[in-house]
Amino acid sequence: MAGIEGYFGPQLTDQEYEELCYRSYPRQIQRPSSINLPNSSLPRITKVVSPEEDNADSVIQKYVGIGIGLATLLTENLLSHPFVVIRRQCQVNHSSKKYHLVPITLVPVIIHLHKRQGITTLWKGIGSVLLVRGMTLAVEDFISKITPWPKEISWHVDSFKTIGQHLLLKCVTLSIITPFYSASLVETVQSDIASEKPGIFDVFREGLCRLVSWGSPQKGRMLPVWTLVFPTVIYGVFKYLFGTLVKNVSASIMHINYRYEHQRKGAYPKDWLNPTIIQEIEVSAQLLSLIASEAVFYPLETILNRLHLQGTRTIIDNLDNGFDVTAILTNYKGTMDCYDTAISQEGSRGLYKGFGALILQFTAHYAVLKLTRFILTQVSILLKSSRPPSPPAFRPINNPPELGRTPFR
Repeated sequence: MAGIEGYFGPQLTDQEYEELCYRSYPRQIQRPSSINLPNSSLPRITKVVSPEEDNADSVIQKYVGIGIGLATLLTENLLSHPFVVIRRQCQVNHSSKKYHLVPITLVPVIIHLHKRQGITTLWKGIGSVLLVRGMTLAVEDFISKITPWPKEISWHVDSFKTIGQHLLLKCVTLSIITPFYSASLVETVQSDIASEKPGIFDVFREGLCRLVSWGSPQKGRMLPVWTLVFPTVIYGVFKYLFGTLVKNVSASIMHINYRYEHQRKGAYPKDWLNPTIIQEIEVSAQLLSLIASEAVFYPLETILNRLHLQGTRTIIDNLDNGFDVTAILTNYKGTMDCYDTAISQEGSRGLYKGFGALILQFTAHYAVLKLTRFILTQVSILLKSSRPPSPPAFRPINNPPELGRTPFR
């Protein structure tokens, strides 16, 4: 111990050390962390983002948004078509034994159709479906230009008169498109191995023939167009209103939840409502509205498809096994007669035939959107990381006074 004491000097007790410090430094010295300085005297430094970086990030977000919008458009109009073909064939087949209410029962049927007819059998009628959708947009645009009826409205701002004119535009458009929808439905469900493949513009010829024979049936048991217009317009308008309501409500709930999450964290970010977040909410709300409207109005769609197909002498694939074909022979007097007949012969589940295809459709729709968002996000991250970093620039927000050092006494 003597050697250690000689090396470090004489050892003092804690009390002796405090008395020595007090005699040497009578003025109390505070630690820097305990000094209470006003916030205005503290130098706050913020990073200055160069205009080039800000512009590059905006361009990347713009292209990500365009990619997601394009994926949504392609999924709704092209990738979902095979599931539409399957579900429509199930809906119009009133004599089928299997209802295919769940997706698992459709898997062997799809495999059999693919082996027997090829993959193109699930894409039949795609041309006519796209033509009818394009015709719907064109007719709606033409009517809105020659009348005061608006094509687009704001449900929160516009008056009831404007909303009524908008709905009237939808009704007139659906009335004109009804016979062309009937022709497109035939091309979508008819079997490729039992029928001739239709031409590109056959949907116009068949639709015009049914439109000309407005007041009388064209042949056999086919219903006149005027008996199909009313239920088709009711179905289209109410489905549109319901989908719009679900979209607006779900978007509002998502905005509230997003704002609540930031409130719980204690602060809002600077760009908490940036275009990327807004687009993500809009895409999610649109998908929810599609799912809800298709599911709620599925029974009415089943009835309408059977009425539109009656008397067309269409032969469809038998989806009980996926190997043979069957003819559609019905004799409904109207919408209520079709409903009563379906309930009495097939039960209430008969109105949901092919619902498993609808589940598959929106499962694939959701997967495609998620995959597209993931890929585009990863690409944007790679682009940001590959960009050469700019030298950091900092500037003080305020000029604090110089803090002098207090000498010891």
